Amino acid sequence: MYETIKTELQDGILTLILNRPDKMNAYTEKMSEELLHFYKEVNHNDNVRVIVVTGSGRAFCAGMDLSVGGSTFSSEQSSEEYRDLGGQVSLQVYEVNKPVIAAINGPAVGIGMTMTLPMDIRIVKKDAKIGFVFGRRGIGPEASSGWFLPRLVGIGKALEWTLTGRYIPTAEAVEAGLMQYESEDPLAKAYEIAREIVENTAATSNSFTRQLLWKMLGQEHPQASHLVESKFLHWAGQNDDADEGIQSFIDKRKAAFPMKVSELPNFFE
Repeated sequence: MYETIKTELQDGILTLILNRPDKMNAYTEKMSEELLHFYKEVNHNDNVRVIVVTGSGRAFCAGMDLSVGGSTFSSEQSSEEYRDLGGQVSLQVYEVNKPVIAAINGPAVGIGMTMTLPMDIRIVKKDAKIGFVFGRRGIGPEASSGWFLPRLVGIGKALEWTLTGRYIPTAEAVEAGLMQYESEDPLAKAYEIAREIVENTAATSNSFTRQLLWKMLGQEHPQASHLVESKFLHWAGQNDDADEGIQSFIDKRKAAFPMKVSELPNFFE
């Protein structure tokens, strides 16, 4: 179905693999199209509880494929029509209704790094080469990173990293909050977290929670969060997942949540 990515679904965990290992999974227009399609379609698949994103071979994504040289970023579209490829995908990841974990198994620079910013948990291979190198290529940040990056690490660190374009030690990335973990085996750590989610939480709860935390970042007052949380809790209190969660706690047994993400209303319209 896809040429530049591949997917594997097992036990509710859908692994998305960037699959151009001979090119260190460098980003192309085709990859962008396929990622956009994938993230749109995955919202409709109730068999998927968690998405884990990783790279094939020794790299996660070495940035944009620069094989065509200086014309890589040129476009015949007008400035009003043009939309950067990474930004289109990042906006779609933002709308995903399931947790997304990045298992950054090797070098991730440029779009290889910014594509992970809308994901929920980032795990990086210890000492992997990562960075926001745009200024060193005569271009600028993309993939909506001007919105995501300062929210993750603060404006000061975001500016330092993007203005210098330097490579970021993975320990520094963890300390700053860009990464939650560094690991010798980021994919194994990602699966550990994914299984914790699948085996212990309700799909409806996590779908709502993911959307809530991301969307409230743009609100000016906590009242907005209070209102949408109240709507969800009113709905949840009348449905089977809350019944099962509470009863399993009383019974001292593992919960078996029955509901699917597709049964969750849209509380953010």
